Amino acid sequence: MARTFHLEIVTPDRALLSEEVVSIVAPGSEGYLGVLANHAPLVTELGVGVLRIRYPDDTEENVAVSGGFMEVANNRVLVLADSAERPQDIDIQRAREALIRARQMLQDPTADHERARQALEKAINRLRVAGVELTRDLEED
Repeated sequence: MARTFHLEIVTPDRALLSEEVVSIVAPGSEGYLGVLANHAPLVTELGVGVLRIRYPDDTEENVAVSGGFMEVANNRVLVLADSAERPQDIDIQRAREALIRARQMLQDPTADHERARQALEKAINRLRVAGVELTRDLEED
C-alpha cells in the first residue's frame, strides 16, 4: 500500500476536504509541484489551476483552485485557497457567463485588462475541471 499523508483544503467560506491521500499536484505560482508522503517542509503561493489528488484506492479527483497558499509539514498538507471547487460543485452556466464577460472586458479599451485576464483564466479553469470541452477560440484572449 502506498504511503499517505493528510490533505486539508480550506477556503474563506468552508472546509472543502480533509482526507488521507497518496499524492497531490498543485498549481504553484511558479508552476505545478508534486507532493508525496514525507515531503520536505514547504510554504508556497498558489496560482489558478487544477489541484490533482490521488487517493489510496488509486482514484483521482481534480479541484479547481484560484490563489491562496499551501503549507507542507509533518506529513500534512494544508491548502488555504482563495477559492476551491470540486467538479460537481461548479455551476457551468455561471462559469460560461464569466468567460463571456471576461472576453468582452478584454475588448473594451477602458477596462482593467489584468483583472479581465484573471477572470478569464479562472473561468477557463473552472470549465475544464467541470469537464467542459473548450474550443481553442474560446480559450484565447
